Amino acid sequence: MNQAVSVTLLTGFLGSGKTTLLNYFLAHNDDRPVAILENEFGAVNIDGALLRGGDNVNIVELSNGCVCCSVRGEFAAALREMLDKRTAGELHFERLIVETTGLADPAPIVQTFFVDEHLREALRLDAVIALADAEHISRQLDEHAVAASQLGFADRILLTKADRVDEETKQQALERIHRINSKANLVAIVNGECPADLWLDLNAFELNDDIKITAGFSVIGADASRSVGFQPLRKTSAKRSWDDAIQAHVFDAGLLDMKKIGAFMESCIERFGNDMLRYKGVLAIEGNPQRLIVQGVHKVVGFDYGSAWNKEEQRVSRLVIIGRYLPVEQLRREFAATTL
Repeated sequence: MNQAVSVTLLTGFLGSGKTTLLNYFLAHNDDRPVAILENEFGAVNIDGALLRGGDNVNIVELSNGCVCCSVRGEFAAALREMLDKRTAGELHFERLIVETTGLADPAPIVQTFFVDEHLREALRLDAVIALADAEHISRQLDEHAVAASQLGFADRILLTKADRVDEETKQQALERIHRINSKANLVAIVNGECPADLWLDLNAFELNDDIKITAGFSVIGADASRSVGFQPLRKTSAKRSWDDAIQAHVFDAGLLDMKKIGAFMESCIERFGNDMLRYKGVLAIEGNPQRLIVQGVHKVVGFDYGSAWNKEEQRVSRLVIIGRYLPVEQLRREFAATTL
């Protein structure tokens, strides 16, 4: 087993359409063998029974609880067992899709792929995909903190059931999603019908110098990209909700001092790591011709050097943090202080 297996984490609140999406994928899958790790609360995994497998599909069920909380050790053990069976020729898969329970926070499962050395070598986390039910997401965000966390972790968001709601309800859903995560592209789908290349093989966890913040959303379709027609709402509810806590913040600066930015990141992670869901930066370091790439989940962080800056190009450092209840202005001042 020389090449790491690509892993996609599929999250989203209860009833958002994860199983429907998977069934569409399985019905249109090519001959590439795939394994699906299903998780649900309770002794019987109903979603696993609803999936339609095939000759090139292996469905593994983990029904003892949530893979993303108290039984994370069992989840890691299940992954190791699957890899052992793959090595022994008992399981055949080149792609792994992990569908978490709708009540799960993605944070611990994402961290598993960073901190477990064996899994880090054998499995390559490709992306976190979150499904959001346009009909119910606003209420879910009002009542459940985990719904906001699922969206905040996402590299791509699949908006489902938008065909069932009026324009005002859809715009409210988009406003709430955008407030939490402005970096993720949004794909509007109906009945789970989403081409695989729009949510698989995104390479979102690769340390590269691609970092963009969208001003709004784009709906990616099978034929072409088109505007979703999203405009920030002028009126917002006064009711406090969980998505008031989780927001994306952008920090910009020029050339940075290596020691200063290192100290800033260390201090930032130590103080606020538990509230930093996802963060990524492309940094310009004085005296280094290459971009410094930083990417992390809570207190787990990785650094690498990316491509070289062009001579004519202005060197701009940008750090994006998706977090909750962060002292944004304080962090902005501290980040600015890392410049020369």
